[in-house]
Amino acid sequence: MKITWLGHSGFRIEIADQVLLVDPWLTGNPSFPENRRAEAVEGATHILLTHGHLDHSADAVTLAREAGIPLVGIFDLMSHLESSEGVSVVGFNKGGTVSLGEVAVTMVNAVHSSSVSTDHGPMYAGAEAGFMIAAEGHTLYVSGDTDVTADMGVMQALHAPDIGILCAGGHFTMDMKRAAYAARTFFDFKVVIPCHYRTFPLLEQSAEELVTALPGVDVKTPDVLEPVEI
Repeated sequence: MKITWLGHSGFRIEIADQVLLVDPWLTGNPSFPENRRAEAVEGATHILLTHGHLDHSADAVTLAREAGIPLVGIFDLMSHLESSEGVSVVGFNKGGTVSLGEVAVTMVNAVHSSSVSTDHGPMYAGAEAGFMIAAEGHTLYVSGDTDVTADMGVMQALHAPDIGILCAGGHFTMDMKRAAYAARTFFDFKVVIPCHYRTFPLLEQSAEELVTALPGVDVKTPDVLEPVEI
């Protein structure tokens, strides 16, 4: 498995027979070098969206059209994008599991908000979510944008993820302290990768607090487009 941070909350996950782009915000992302866009999206098979906010979904339709691949996410948002943009989608809901080749993706709860911009202001885009991605003997938890929730205990009991990609930038999501609490209290991660930080001055700029708070966990803080192999 190879996990590559695309800046902010975007990831490229090469797992089993799939190349998954998760919340790939590339255009206008101050953390992402746009001259390396082709490298980031090469061979992608699906685009997973945790929710509708532009810092997660802005490039989704364009990338889906360019690569001829489906968007995967909550039914309401997928239905809207299918009807308004004509893209292929896989829509499902929390508690549901879809098979993407050899990879099983289960949608799990998150606590945030979700909307898309329209000429008449924000439009509700279905509920926010996270994903459990299972293949190659690993289960990867992508938290999406969320705060700590007691539901994380259920997620651990049902899925036992060994890898966690956790939002940790604060202001809009958990900060490093709360992400560390979630990881320590509810999960038994072997590897944690923070995200949704370093993008703007408003967000946390260092993951040191998370690293310090999780002794015994391999907290990886790669640079953008620096792959992590597991």
